[in-house]
Amino acid sequence: MASESTHVDVVLIGGGIMSATLGMLLRHVQPDWSITVYERLDRVAAESSDPWNNAGTGHAALCELNYTPERADGAIDISKAVRVNEQFHQSRQYWSSLVSSKVLPEPKTFISPIPHLSYVSGEEDVAFLRKRYDALARHPLFSSLRLSADLAEIERWVPMMMEGRDVDVPLLFTRSDDGTDVNFGALTRHLLDALARQGAEIALGHEVQSLSRTGEGRWTVCATEIASGKRTSIDARFVFIGAGGRAIHLLQKSGIPEARGYGGFPVGGQWLRSRNQALAKQHRAKVYGKSTVNAPPMAMPHLDLRMIDGKPGLLFGPYAGFSPKFLKQGALTDLPRSITRDNILTFLTVAKDEFPLTRYLIAQALQSNIDKLETLRNFVPTAKEEDWELVAAGQRVQTMKSVPGKRGVLEFGTEVVSTRDGTLAGLLGASPGASTAVSIMLDVMERCFSSEYPGWRPRLRELIPSEGIELSRNPAMLQEIQAETDRVLQLKSAVPVT
Repeated sequence: MASESTHVDVVLIGGGIMSATLGMLLRHVQPDWSITVYERLDRVAAESSDPWNNAGTGHAALCELNYTPERADGAIDISKAVRVNEQFHQSRQYWSSLVSSKVLPEPKTFISPIPHLSYVSGEEDVAFLRKRYDALARHPLFSSLRLSADLAEIERWVPMMMEGRDVDVPLLFTRSDDGTDVNFGALTRHLLDALARQGAEIALGHEVQSLSRTGEGRWTVCATEIASGKRTSIDARFVFIGAGGRAIHLLQKSGIPEARGYGGFPVGGQWLRSRNQALAKQHRAKVYGKSTVNAPPMAMPHLDLRMIDGKPGLLFGPYAGFSPKFLKQGALTDLPRSITRDNILTFLTVAKDEFPLTRYLIAQALQSNIDKLETLRNFVPTAKEEDWELVAAGQRVQTMKSVPGKRGVLEFGTEVVSTRDGTLAGLLGASPGASTAVSIMLDVMERCFSSEYPGWRPRLRELIPSEGIELSRNPAMLQEIQAETDRVLQLKSAVPVT
């Protein structure tokens, strides 16, 4: 580990997909900058980036129904779906560029083509999905969507879901063959390995204890090597806090005024997981359903084929629950330690306004394994208990903040908090998170390096041609970019229907 007198250009806190992405992007535009990454665990990508801790959907709004809410007048709002899809295209372009330049290895080690489907039942939800399809299908970004109520066709798409199903209940599915499964754990390891080869220091087993400004517009970052107890400090020009749920605590320790009023609402979760290869062969898709009333957007039920280290597996869930931990490998004191006089009113307001959500989380936490299996049977009527195991999902911390006219609101999504002088930035929130890491980190760079960014843009556009451009308004460019990234990432044909 570096000595106490070390001066570096960039410190990245957290060894997940966000720090890995930002580190590589900065390396492209400023190859002479020194970079140190701190990770408190003994390996990278062990929290939210771990493949069994997240859905790995490659969020592109092709199937996630919460990205297309129904307005009060009955119209479908597709604005968030368009934005998320644009962001995922940027991620695909960047990964494609890194594969082409041999920075990343074979794409099959981290990304696979998997069809994305939406599924609803019952007249009300069928009507919603039809309206959603009508709103999206005429948009250039979603031209691959197909709609079907034909039972024979649906059975070809998802045979395991149709076996033993009551076909008297109205069903409707949409499908896109542009969908992907992404192993963000593998991708993070590839990126950080490449960053280390290019001179960055990856300090595992180091926990950041404090962040303090120096008198020269820089930051002193103090960390402890957990195994030895040795304390070290680094003087940094720029600090990024990509530490998942722990970002709240670190932003508070930094003392920046921009972080005042922010808090975190932790949401735990579980999956039902099957490694039964026979089942995986019957379900070659990711299928998202509709959330129940008062469920957080991240609790949308979905049945996913996952490709992890070349082996298929199935995930169903997530089942939400409450835990005061801010990380899966966090502490029970995480939530109470995050409450300060700066955010106590935010907490109280959210607690009052979000009581139905709290009640939902408590009910989820009290569900028995039999109850969880019955929820799965809404997707897989013939599901057998012996084929599935209950495993812990990653911990999510939803952002709470003060807004004008209201003391506190709960945000579902990701949010960047940065200082006015651009010397420190932190990322809060959850889904779509990893899938949009490239877009979010470009935003961090533009905010925090506003004077350098215009000069970086030509290099960034070599890597990400649509940087600063709306693909939805440039259908010819969209078609060209999608064809090229499909080719390089080996996504030209979706997983065949069995």
